[in-house]
Amino acid sequence: MHFYPPITERNIRLALVGCGRISTNHFSAIEKHRNRVELVDVCDENAAALEQAVASTKATGHLRLTEMLKATTADLVILSTPSGLHSEQAILVAQSGRHVMTEKPMATRWRDGVRMVKACDDANVRLLVVKQNRRNATLQLLKRAIEQARFGKIYSVAVNVFWTRPQEYYDSAKWRGTWEFDGGALMNQASHYIDLLDWLIGPVESVMAYTGTLARDIEVEDSGVVALRWRSGAMGTVNVTMLTYPKNLEGSITILGEKGTARIGGVAVNEIQTWEFADVHPEDAGIANANYPATSVYGFGHPLYYDNVIKTLRGEDEPETDGREGLKTLELLIAMYLSSRDGKRVALPLEY
Repeated sequence: MHFYPPITERNIRLALVGCGRISTNHFSAIEKHRNRVELVDVCDENAAALEQAVASTKATGHLRLTEMLKATTADLVILSTPSGLHSEQAILVAQSGRHVMTEKPMATRWRDGVRMVKACDDANVRLLVVKQNRRNATLQLLKRAIEQARFGKIYSVAVNVFWTRPQEYYDSAKWRGTWEFDGGALMNQASHYIDLLDWLIGPVESVMAYTGTLARDIEVEDSGVVALRWRSGAMGTVNVTMLTYPKNLEGSITILGEKGTARIGGVAVNEIQTWEFADVHPEDAGIANANYPATSVYGFGHPLYYDNVIKTLRGEDEPETDGREGLKTLELLIAMYLSSRDGKRVALPLEY
């Protein structure tokens, strides 16, 4: 067992690498917790993006991660860089003796994810993987219903991610749509939904998948379909496309069990659309209060996710999604890609 000395006598110091699209969610969450954390450094090799981040956060700017690590006083370094960079950057941060928080997916290759976990173990630092959607009120209710066994035996699960990513989105940065740095519709856009498969339903026994690049000029898939069987016997599907006309349509999960049916839908699992169980609980009357407007497919879970990270570093809580939890999602994703590539069923776990 590792012992991580808690940070209790002062605010936790943070540094962020990668000042692109998702970084604003992090800056906003950090601002909400400014009584417990402070952002001391930001880093981006793009001078314009860095300048903008420095102006908005007043943190010290760096063009190179190696230079930042020499100078920073941060306890935790946040990686909101292209996915393919996470593993090498996480290992560098760990070797500098600092905790690591990485955006999803934690890596684009299985062996890289395993290396990240080992490097953080070896350096006795925490590896935390951002899974902010788990904190959304709608999914918290669903998780509770499953833990209370309200569905009885779960028979069938369907996850749909019908979103839109035009060619301009992929063209906006060279790394987008590449195998090396991004991953496709399953690994990048749908990874929070793939995360639900194990977190909510349990260990997956095997998967079969098709992926295709039907319309976009990119290396990776813009669409994919997956059939799954869980160890519990439940079966399910994942249906993902970035080609929905004319805009994002749906991000949903439907669960059918012997004593319950639930569907969390909307553009990004933000609406409880069906909630029927054999046994009635008092909180069922208020489920509509969990719904929220989908102004962002990222959801509103970053501040809640940060709360868990802060409490973890202060020694008050355990991490909801550490590196090993992150590997479960990565393992499922890699199994899907292997199945699609080889045209066969892939059993889990993968060979470690």
